[in-house]
Amino acid sequence: MLTIRLQRLGKAHYATYRIVVQDSHSHPTSGKVVSYLGSYNPHTKAVELNKDDANKFLSNGAQPTTRVAALFEKEGVALPSWVKKFSAAQKGAVRNPEK
Repeated sequence: MLTIRLQRLGKAHYATYRIVVQDSHSHPTSGKVVSYLGSYNPHTKAVELNKDDANKFLSNGAQPTTRVAALFEKEGVALPSWVKKFSAAQKGAVRNPEK
């Protein structure tokens, strides 16, 4: 099964990410990449994305991670109904709210 995930790049304390398609059982940094779909810089919130290839892999059953699904929604890529979406209600509880 294929998955669409983020692959970390960049130097220490300044991460940038590639959006890649990989086998779901391989590690993001060491597994063979099927295709590169784009990049994401969390510091500037810049997303470069090949939407045609993303739609092709989604229609063929590649499962995006929750972060990638949120990036796809922000960029206007139509997600299938079976894609798991992250909602704000799923956040964990704050451990020490008095701090």
